[in-house]
Amino acid sequence: MINKNRLQKIIILVSAFFVAFMAVLSIVIKIMTGLNGSRNEDNIKRLDYALYDIDSPPVQEMLLTQNVNSRPGIEIGNINGVVIHYTANPGTDAEANRNYFESRKDEPDTYANKVSSHYIIGLDGTIIQCIPLNELAYASNNRNSDTISIECCHPGKKGKFSTDTYKSLVHLTAWLCVKYGLDKDSIIRHYDITGKMCPLYYVNNEKAWNKLKNDIWDYVLSHKKADGN
Repeated sequence: MINKNRLQKIIILVSAFFVAFMAVLSIVIKIMTGLNGSRNEDNIKRLDYALYDIDSPPVQEMLLTQNVNSRPGIEIGNINGVVIHYTANPGTDAEANRNYFESRKDEPDTYANKVSSHYIIGLDGTIIQCIPLNELAYASNNRNSDTISIECCHPGKKGKFSTDTYKSLVHLTAWLCVKYGLDKDSIIRHYDITGKMCPLYYVNNEKAWNKLKNDIWDYVLSHKKADGN
């Protein structure tokens, strides 16, 4: 017959073994989950972009005159992201904003006058290109040297894009992602760089921003070549 002290020792040992086993099991589960998560993330970030084919959207080339303020002519390096902006001028269209950038050439060489963007998307979805893609635009602060910038027009003060603007933005950004081999996390807002409330509606509405990014990425994934594996 097992005495009381021995029984207590057995119970303690069994309990300790069980606790140790559960701790080890928890670590193994976390490691496996992390590995699976990494694989899933890698699948998203490491697309074989050669298998995807997106036509460039229609673009009106209205390049700015080279000048120190809005088109400095500085060669850009590797492209690591696309930055989404809003014009903060409700009701104005793409050409008017492009002309504002152009007008900076006549202003003093100061930081306040240094403003431009590679593209501007109008209220009707028209895309105007202001800066060649191999040149720097003054749009995204310390990310000017490795990003493409897109300014979007908007009808109201809240900064929500029109349906046509939204569609052109999705197409243009998806095309740029495939062109430069960018993943979904490379699509960012001006806000994500400096904390500036730009693009306003998509800073104030995180769900709308996430939906926009998902719509862009769905556009990429839906354009896999028919013979792609």
